[in-house]
Amino acid sequence: MPAPGNGVLSPALAVVSLLGVALFVWPFTGLSLPTESSTMALTVAGLLALALVGIGSHQLDNRRLALLAVIAALDSGLRLALVTGIAGFTPIFFLLLCAGYVYGPSFGFLAGAMALLTSAFVTGGVGPWLPYEMFAAGWVGAAAGLIGANRQGLPGRAAIVVLAAAGFVMGYAYGAATDVYDWSVFYRGVPGLGWSSGMSGAEALSHFARFYVATSLAWDTFRAVGNAVMVLLLGPPVLAAMARFRSRFSLVVEPADLTTAVEPSAPTG
Repeated sequence: MPAPGNGVLSPALAVVSLLGVALFVWPFTGLSLPTESSTMALTVAGLLALALVGIGSHQLDNRRLALLAVIAALDSGLRLALVTGIAGFTPIFFLLLCAGYVYGPSFGFLAGAMALLTSAFVTGGVGPWLPYEMFAAGWVGAAAGLIGANRQGLPGRAAIVVLAAAGFVMGYAYGAATDVYDWSVFYRGVPGLGWSSGMSGAEALSHFARFYVATSLAWDTFRAVGNAVMVLLLGPPVLAAMARFRSRFSLVVEPADLTTAVEPSAPTG
């Protein structure tokens, strides 16, 4: 049977994700942008709430917390070595895809958000753009968790290919999501391309699409291809190691079969 914590989207993660979606959709509503302090508070509160729910439900025990710390530390080191990546590619998403696939959507979201948070402190990248990066990276891990939901045993070749395809798509999705901040702040007021308060939703989408194609599409292609290649080449051994770690420290209680445990008594008289 599937190990605990590797199920479908949890209510807590759904609520936190809805808050994140509201943050990204906000510039397309025509309203003024939310304050930087409110977006940071929203992100940190959502992350803490999701972690507390995981701890309270015993899906995030000491070993999984330790694994979260290890993933965050490894990705921080990788991001420190390659702050801007190699022509858009960065290896930090590989561990997030693998962790989410093995441990589920909530763990994957926490791994992504924590990795970006800690690496921001390590690289000096703390700023008003950080909440957008944390949500986007969290969704990379959560998407991998949804793909691996309710799986049994080690992933086969077909599952690896599906995860690689997800990494390819999420390479573009992460770039587009994080571009929302750059577009709405650094390109504010640029005619035909940037964001302006009071824009209609259709006009904002049109401007953002042109902005993304002109500034990020080619850059994100390197990230998308890099994600897929890393999963195809390194995914099998890393996923197998994570799966063995999870099965070794997971306790699944199965109900006893009372039909075989109780023998009928012999008739008397």
